[in-house]
Amino acid sequence: MLTKFETKSNRVKGLSFHPKRPWILASLHSGVIQLWDYRMGTLIDKFDEHDGPVRGVHFHNSQPLFVSGGDDYKIKVWNYKLHRCLFTLLGHLDYIRTVQFHHENPWIVSASDDQTIRIWNWQSRTCISVLTGHNHYVMCALFHPKEDLVVSASLDQTVRVWDISSLKRKSASPADDILRLSQMNTDLFGGVDAVVKYVLEGHDRGVNWASFHPTLPLIVSAADDRQVKLWRMNDTKAWEVDTLRGHMNNVSCVMFHAKQDIIVSNSEDKSIRIWDATKRTGIQTFRREHDRFWILAAHPEMNLLAAGHDSGMIVFKLERERPAFVVSGDSLFYTKDRFLCFYEFSTQRDMQVLPFRRPGSLSLNQSPKTLSYSPTENAFLLCSDVDGGSYELYCISKDGYGRGDVQDAKRGLGGSAVFVARNRFAVLEKSSNQVLIKNLKNEVVKKSALPIATDAIFYAGTGNLLCRSEDRVVIFDLQQRIVLGDLQTPFIKYVVWSNDMENVALLSKHAIIIASKKLVHQCTLHETIRVKSGAWDDNGVFIYTTLNHIKYCLPNGDNGIIKTLDIPIYITKISGNTIFYLDRDGKSRAIIIDATEYIFKLSLLKKRYDHVMNMIRNSQLCGQAMIAYLQQKGFPEVALHFVKDERIRFNLALESGNIQIAVASATAIDEKDHWYRLGVEALRQGNAGIVEYAYQRTKNFERLSFLYLITGNLEKLSKMLKIAENVGHLPLAYVTASVHGLHDVAERLAAELGDNVPSLPEGKVPSLLMPPSPVMCGSDWPLLRVMKGMFDVISLAVERGWTESSSANVRGSPALPFKLSQLDEKLRAGYRSTTAGKFTDALRTFVNILHTIPLIVVESRREVDDVKELIIIVKEYVLGLQMELKRREIKDNPARQQELAAYFTHCNLQAPHLRLALLNAMTVCFKAKNLATAANFARRLLETNPTIENQAKTARQVLAAAERNMTDATELNYDFRNPFVICGATYVPIYRGQKDVSCPYCTSRFVPSQEGQLCTVCDLAVIGADASGLLCSPSQKH
Repeated sequence: MLTKFETKSNRVKGLSFHPKRPWILASLHSGVIQLWDYRMGTLIDKFDEHDGPVRGVHFHNSQPLFVSGGDDYKIKVWNYKLHRCLFTLLGHLDYIRTVQFHHENPWIVSASDDQTIRIWNWQSRTCISVLTGHNHYVMCALFHPKEDLVVSASLDQTVRVWDISSLKRKSASPADDILRLSQMNTDLFGGVDAVVKYVLEGHDRGVNWASFHPTLPLIVSAADDRQVKLWRMNDTKAWEVDTLRGHMNNVSCVMFHAKQDIIVSNSEDKSIRIWDATKRTGIQTFRREHDRFWILAAHPEMNLLAAGHDSGMIVFKLERERPAFVVSGDSLFYTKDRFLCFYEFSTQRDMQVLPFRRPGSLSLNQSPKTLSYSPTENAFLLCSDVDGGSYELYCISKDGYGRGDVQDAKRGLGGSAVFVARNRFAVLEKSSNQVLIKNLKNEVVKKSALPIATDAIFYAGTGNLLCRSEDRVVIFDLQQRIVLGDLQTPFIKYVVWSNDMENVALLSKHAIIIASKKLVHQCTLHETIRVKSGAWDDNGVFIYTTLNHIKYCLPNGDNGIIKTLDIPIYITKISGNTIFYLDRDGKSRAIIIDATEYIFKLSLLKKRYDHVMNMIRNSQLCGQAMIAYLQQKGFPEVALHFVKDERIRFNLALESGNIQIAVASATAIDEKDHWYRLGVEALRQGNAGIVEYAYQRTKNFERLSFLYLITGNLEKLSKMLKIAENVGHLPLAYVTASVHGLHDVAERLAAELGDNVPSLPEGKVPSLLMPPSPVMCGSDWPLLRVMKGMFDVISLAVERGWTESSSANVRGSPALPFKLSQLDEKLRAGYRSTTAGKFTDALRTFVNILHTIPLIVVESRREVDDVKELIIIVKEYVLGLQMELKRREIKDNPARQQELAAYFTHCNLQAPHLRLALLNAMTVCFKAKNLATAANFARRLLETNPTIENQAKTARQVLAAAERNMTDATELNYDFRNPFVICGATYVPIYRGQKDVSCPYCTSRFVPSQEGQLCTVCDLAVIGADASGLLCSPSQKH
């Protein structure tokens, strides 16, 4: 049983699924009717008008209506869009047990404890028929889904089937007078609308429920005698077929499953039982601890059931509907019913490959859950929950498809099984927390303990497994038995690798985690409703589906909706704009999507601005969401290309500082607030002309006066006096005139103002204040010259019809300051400094070469190899010289001095430099009485055939001295017999077999603790980073 949704509430007595929307109505013992969205898990509405328990509730199949019946003897019809009860139907004299809309006619059937069944017309709001005959409470009454029949169950221990065809004829408008006459007669003399067709007797106690089979002439009933009975009927009679025994208490509800050949019943014994309708045996039982079950409901279209109990309700599925599938190149293999099927994407050919056995046990959920495929061996692994987790292995010849001639499957037990190599697969043994590696003969080849408590394994590249526990996943290398990556996650259900195996999407119930192949976290997306499937497209965008949407996720975590779905789908592959998917019926289909939006966002993210401009010009991209996205990502100037609405253009223009567009928009809008904001931005940019224009448009004279004052515009300032007076700002004009000593003007204004003359400060002598001349008079501020924005350049290029490849100015290699030949000259200079013993100068030269190499571009593959060889040569010298300079700084640690001198001799140097290094190491060790080590250096020196006689002579003398006393005075961290490389940061040997990390650029090796630090040799790259290495030629693209 797969629980999809659960509520906690008062006792649930009635349930009804909405035919189209993901809604369910629950009527409670407390009198409240709840409307839930079972997909989102939210309560949408509550309807609370009944007094006492509401026992029956039902949605109309096309109108926004539902009907309810309760212990207050009332039937209420509600409109859920208007959130209110439309009307109440009165007539029953006791509790109402069930209510139901007819699938075609405007009828409602109701069953009541007053021993009657009533049929109502909800359009005319009248009772059109009363069905009498039961002599105890009628517990339920339901219309037949297709025919003119009603079935009812009563505590009088009978089930009755009623024929209502005459009611149907009566409600159809009579065509001629003869019919109308006969109808008047029947109305006058009490014609019968509904007659009892059969009375089914067989239960020993009261019957609680009876329902029709959706297509066959079958009835199933449930009673207080703890039995479920199956009845068959024909035109003339009905009879009992079988009894299903197993419930331990009153059976409260029973129904046929619409899609499968099963019967579902629930009972006050706190269980739901599933029965096989053909074999008439129990398949499965689901129990609750404390809650008795009262009601069942089935979704009219989907494979969903709901059950109401003492403390709420559950919405559940009996079986998974997701087909197991695996994609390999152009092929899709998937399971459907009892067959393994094959689908070819390019030709859309579909065929059955082989039948796999259906298990003998009768329980549900036994079909394969996962499928793994080895293309070279054409072998399949099907994993299912049979026997607590088991697998079946099939090997088929390619031309044997569809013939069904397969050898018997090889089987085994295991939590999950996946191929990890061409002819090896891993099986999880949960009890011992280990994986068994098996060959195609199903024999164990080796065992490997797992690093975490694992409950499932997934493929993670050849020889690797992705192990899942409750709250994390790890990638485990089966060869080296080490953990390659570790990530904390919610409980992961599905794992989807990108085509190049560089990225992985981990899908949990409500989240998607995108990570690299080493499980380095990139982004997490949370969804409120369930995530169903996903696949990577060719651009590295992850496309996924939820229950009702197809969505995308960009590498930076931005996501959005591509398309809304009516039913859930399972994406198998994405090719260009086509999404291939499997539906819940196991049919492979394709759907074309519009990828413009996410390709546009991806181009922005990857800074491919030429694509962006092309798309702006040629596509229908628009909408508030896209503009908001561009604003949020800091591209208001791009958003301007989209927008026609002047208000939005104005805001974007201000944000991107584009005064010209802002002025045009403000003029079109012509509102005070917009002119004011334009003035503020223009002032910020020092554009005095536009500030003045904006203030004039808003008649903001105080600001305008101040602007003229600070820009020293005396001519316009004097005009302001006249303007202030003319527009009725008399107090301002009076103060201005008084302060400036214009007494005659001031007296005239005072006479006009009368009592409202503003007071002036005492004891001040008015004088005409001349503002000091401003530094810059009147004109705009000088603005920095800036380069055109990237978008302006590219839009210019696009306008002129250039493409990505056609013009050397727009694209193509940058102008380069260095050539490979120059670096050869630098290398020779470094060699000369080393020979001369100028180690500091030599080190500077070699490091300079390492820093220059990324700035050169070469043409041929041979030159690429030369560049890579140059990096290796230079890296060895840098490391050796760094150690030698470090040795010279050490004064008080003779052992460390000897070690560094010894390590220097293991750098890959030119012969003359190696001899110098060996001579140096030999001398240092000989002086420190480490004769055995010194003899080793002497031997190595003589093997190089030194051309300088003095070097050979010294070496022979050291050998002779050492042979008399082959001992070392101090122990060194140096074993010349064991091959090693030197750590570039700590200068210690890393012997063969020990773990190390390397620099992705210069390939220097380091001890693992240095991971994530800057490389000390090249000073350019991060140690241990997952990088492509140096790309220096167009020929490397492919």
